[in-house]
Amino acid sequence: MADLDDLLENNRRWAEQMRAQDPQFFERLASIQMPHMLWIGCSDSRVPANQITGQQPGEVFVHRNVANVVVHTDLNCLSVIQFAVDVLRVQHVIVCGHYGCGGVKVALEGQRLGLIDNWLRHVEDVRDTHAATLGGLKDDEARWDRLCELNVIEQVLHVSQTTVMRDAWARGQEVAVHGWIYALRDGRLRDLHVSAASAGEAARVYQAAVGLEARV
Repeated sequence: MADLDDLLENNRRWAEQMRAQDPQFFERLASIQMPHMLWIGCSDSRVPANQITGQQPGEVFVHRNVANVVVHTDLNCLSVIQFAVDVLRVQHVIVCGHYGCGGVKVALEGQRLGLIDNWLRHVEDVRDTHAATLGGLKDDEARWDRLCELNVIEQVLHVSQTTVMRDAWARGQEVAVHGWIYALRDGRLRDLHVSAASAGEAARVYQAAVGLEARV
């Protein structure tokens, strides 16, 4: 239990530090939740949304799963999107993948790991859709990087196709979907240029993005 005790002690020190810096911090945080963005990211422990974007608690609403996948039948993810858009009224939905994603590599290579294979089948679908593009790249590393990018691009399209986003745009709500990717090698986020504030725009930027060469 020593490791867990360390976590509790770390939390105590953090809470004391935050209160010393700002005596009203927790009172404000407890009173209302007003994030300006929804982050849909990978469960990878090396990609914490708040830290890599320099945001404080309360500023980012987060949903994470293996390989940052958005599936139209995943009520967990859809409920998060609906709450963020309809209730919290976020202005931005960011789908963020990362280079070096283990889930994407498993899908790229067609590995079998067990139950997770069923979830990663969605990434395999992305792989198969863009097989010609991936096959034309120089090596496995380049194919892995590009599939990480293509997976984000596909999930941005999926978000834009949800009833939640379509209804929000139909009523004139100002909310945009974006696709970013994070590089573990340098800690930098990169814009994949698939931002969209309407269903039509989402289709157009998707078509443009899938024809681009890998950007590493």
